[in-house]
Amino acid sequence: MSGTDKTKTGVDLIGPVVILVEPQLGENIGMAARAMGNFALTRLRLVKPRDGWPNIAAQRAASGADHILDRAELFDTVEQAVADLTLLFATTARAHDQAKPVAAPDAAAREIAGHVAAGGGAGILFGRERYGLQNEEVALANRIITFPVNPGFASLNLAQAVLLIGYEWFKLSTGGGLPFAMPERSEPASQYQMQAFFDNLVRELDKVEFLRPAEKRDTMLVNLRNIFTRMDPTKQDMHTLHGVVMAIAEGRKGPAKGGVLDGEQATRLRALLAEHGQGTAPSESSTVRGLARLLRRNPTDAERILWQALTKDRRFAGQFKRQTPVGRHIPDFVSFVQRIAIELVNPGETEMIVKDRAMRQVWLEQRGYRVLDIEAAAVERDLAGELERLQSSLEDGR
Repeated sequence: MSGTDKTKTGVDLIGPVVILVEPQLGENIGMAARAMGNFALTRLRLVKPRDGWPNIAAQRAASGADHILDRAELFDTVEQAVADLTLLFATTARAHDQAKPVAAPDAAAREIAGHVAAGGGAGILFGRERYGLQNEEVALANRIITFPVNPGFASLNLAQAVLLIGYEWFKLSTGGGLPFAMPERSEPASQYQMQAFFDNLVRELDKVEFLRPAEKRDTMLVNLRNIFTRMDPTKQDMHTLHGVVMAIAEGRKGPAKGGVLDGEQATRLRALLAEHGQGTAPSESSTVRGLARLLRRNPTDAERILWQALTKDRRFAGQFKRQTPVGRHIPDFVSFVQRIAIELVNPGETEMIVKDRAMRQVWLEQRGYRVLDIEAAAVERDLAGELERLQSSLEDGR
């Protein structure tokens, strides 16, 4: 795993000597040195490395642990390599039928740390990659270290064995402190801030009728609130969540991004739609389809007001669809149940728009639809009155 920070000072500790007995590959020596460097073990001794020493393959595999390789000591026999040590551990995955204390890595690390602190010299023997340590070599040790691994697959490579010992020793010597912690968070959100966010969220959910059916509303609110209280949010979290809710509710401004068109913009789009449509079905012309999509995604204020009323008012809820094709035409609102189409009339409409609407009305009426024109300005000025007129029209059609 990468992550060495060259700007940080390494830990300087006096630890045990790592002794590799007849290592076969330079790469394994290099990787063992890298594992030593991870946990501030600096003293490496080599007993008759097969491929000689120094070894370029070891340097390549050390990944920057050159300071350990450069100071490595070379010996002809294990006896010479351990002669100055007063506490020696032999690592092995096999029982050697020798009456010696057997320790796990953490217990060995505790004994090594105490021995070194008292001024003694400690070392750990690691055997050959192929078959480990011989009985005579294990006999030189005071203790045996073995690893709690899968008994059906107990083989570790050399660097892994060094790393496990080094980890336990370093953790013990440094108190197990981690090199970094989670960055400081913003201060916790207050109950007032949480409530303000939740009120805003519920208000927007009500606008889209999310909290339905009515009998489940209270349960849904409790569940929603618990989602956020379990988070232990910070003030910054609340600012972010509030911004997310408002961005979704208000939409991104601009064509086809859920924005709001004013009457003049809508009129221009309708004129283009009328000019390019000429009786063409929305699915038959990319231009017509694109313009119709713009109108659908960017309703005017009057369209938004009327649509919200049609979806929330019990007299009309569920009966109308907005900007939905009826054959080759797209009325502003249509009720297939009531066979009625509503056309919003914006101020200053061109002759082309008026002509297109008249043609659409004829086409719809020929197919059994009643068409009701509603002034956009009237919707913004007197919505209740326009809804009453719509209700009367529905009743007259029964």
